[in-house]
Amino acid sequence: MKCLIKNLIGGTALALAVMAPLQAGTILGSKHDFTGLNERAGVVAMPGVAFADYGNPCVYCHLPPEKEGADTTELGGIPGWNRFQPAVDTVYDLYDSRTLNNKVKTPSPISLLCLSCHDGTLAVDMTVFKPDTWNSSEDASLHLRLNGGNSLMNCGKCHNGVAAHSIEIKHIGTDLQNDHPISMEYAGLNAKDIDFRPPDNEYGFDNGVKIYDNKVECATCHNVHNPDVNLLLRTGAERLCETCHIK
Repeated sequence: MKCLIKNLIGGTALALAVMAPLQAGTILGSKHDFTGLNERAGVVAMPGVAFADYGNPCVYCHLPPEKEGADTTELGGIPGWNRFQPAVDTVYDLYDSRTLNNKVKTPSPISLLCLSCHDGTLAVDMTVFKPDTWNSSEDASLHLRLNGGNSLMNCGKCHNGVAAHSIEIKHIGTDLQNDHPISMEYAGLNAKDIDFRPPDNEYGFDNGVKIYDNKVECATCHNVHNPDVNLLLRTGAERLCETCHIK
């Protein structure tokens, strides 16, 4: 029995060691891969129980290949993405200050995509389209929300820091007043504001920080496709702010 356990442990370690380089720099096996949620860390998540495993890590955000070009807005989806719009009564309180010139009331679609999970109002697997290979008759998952609240519909029911690790930090909510402003036009465009650096190219900055349609979004600083970097940052935390801000 001891030999068997030793071999199993050794085999698992070898599998993880082989798997890690193959997945490096990709979403595979990360916290955003719902087909192998956090398997890089050796964690066994709850596909088929907490959320549905659609067999394709991309479709939780992107349209399935067989639905390419489909208009998700006709079904209540976020324009260009495979996630539903927040509930009609969802109102985001965005950051504001007397020095903020580019004020917005509603986040842009690409930031709504992030918020559709992280505001805690929709289930993490609530996609507009499912892959053709998905058999809905076999779905027995709970379709939980990334919400720290003590409800059976929330991940926080168990992930409360006692029964399991807390997910509270991942639950941003709808009050974004203490978060970096999003979806406003970048102030450094065309040297409009001397306190901001002009972008290095049409997509943003050479260090990977991006501008989307001339706007600052969640994905400006965060890159979910490369979880190898702490906090999913596009560049080192010590220089991230200085990418845009002249201090």
